[in-house]
Amino acid sequence: MATPVFSQPSLSHEETLHWLALRMLPGIGTITTLRLLDSLKSPEAIFRASASELESFGVSPAQARNIANGSSFEDAVEQQRKLLAAGITLISIHDSRYPPRLREIFDPPIVLYARGDTELLKSHGIAVVGTRRPTPYGIAATERLSADLAKAGLTITSGLARGIDTAAHRSALAEEGKTVAVLGCGVDVLYPSENRKLYEEIGRKGVLISEFPMGAPAYPQNFPIRNRIISGLSLGVLIVEGAQHSGSAITAKLAMDQGREVYAVPGNITSKMSWGPNLLIKDGGAKLVQEWTDITNELPAGVRRDLVSEAKQRVLLETGDLETPSADVEDPLAAPVKALAAKLLARLQIDVPQQLESLLESFEGVSSSELIGALFDLEMSGLVRQLPGKNFIKVW
Repeated sequence: MATPVFSQPSLSHEETLHWLALRMLPGIGTITTLRLLDSLKSPEAIFRASASELESFGVSPAQARNIANGSSFEDAVEQQRKLLAAGITLISIHDSRYPPRLREIFDPPIVLYARGDTELLKSHGIAVVGTRRPTPYGIAATERLSADLAKAGLTITSGLARGIDTAAHRSALAEEGKTVAVLGCGVDVLYPSENRKLYEEIGRKGVLISEFPMGAPAYPQNFPIRNRIISGLSLGVLIVEGAQHSGSAITAKLAMDQGREVYAVPGNITSKMSWGPNLLIKDGGAKLVQEWTDITNELPAGVRRDLVSEAKQRVLLETGDLETPSADVEDPLAAPVKALAAKLLARLQIDVPQQLESLLESFEGVSSSELIGALFDLEMSGLVRQLPGKNFIKVW
């Protein structure tokens, strides 16, 4: 079903009201609503249509009456009041801010309620999910991998739940990275309550989103519905600990159905929290992950180029060298390795970190942007690791 894409950056008061009324219609699911939008093009046109016209598009008589009587507008007015009071943004599926990857799934949400930086919804992201009752090993693995992936420029997407989700969000923020929290309740509802500070920090530095109306409680049945958004937003899903039939296993299945990559951290075979990821790896449903490059090496070439380019710009801004590279960054996994990268590999050592400035002094006639580009090519290839303070070591 081809849903038209418009370029409207925001909705007028009346448009918002119609989208909210469409979302609040009782007894009409996402697929039916998408079919109506595909045929009639806008919420306004849907509410103007006659009952017989609506039925011609496959809507039942009862559903047609629900649309025609306009009863959902009363709820929509209250929702709009709450949106304005809380400073929440409504993003419709026709909005240019709607996440492109999410629009591709079978049943994308009609609207998203968002608090924070909505530009992050278009960024390259990896979902990190797992049990609410992690072991110390699970927490350590999540913190390390989420931090490394965030440093590489990937957005960490998770569900703000206890355990692995919380560790993933916090690790991304600790590295001043990007993070998206997808809620199983209204975006104005704090759940779980102990994540208040994290919720507020993501609202300032990342983005919180939900398809559930304002004020919607965190009902258990909401979370499997929420999980399709977590996987749908992302390039792939990383599973860190979870029982065989856990929520993270559901997310992995959703990711496979959506054509997303699935990754898993292997765990202790005596721990029930390792059954989920271990079985995914054993059955070939997930790729084993030991370090962040196990994920970045699998990303499409265009995504890797974007990440390298963004990383170069960050370092150039931090060092005060705003020189712009004269050519586009090439695929960081292309062979053979560039001459400068090969020289860097020969210069770097496994056990002795070398600072960026000292490396610059070692290569006469090489600009900082060229050197940084070569270093990030090697880092994205898994050959070089960056340590705090812009120090670099060879991985092997």
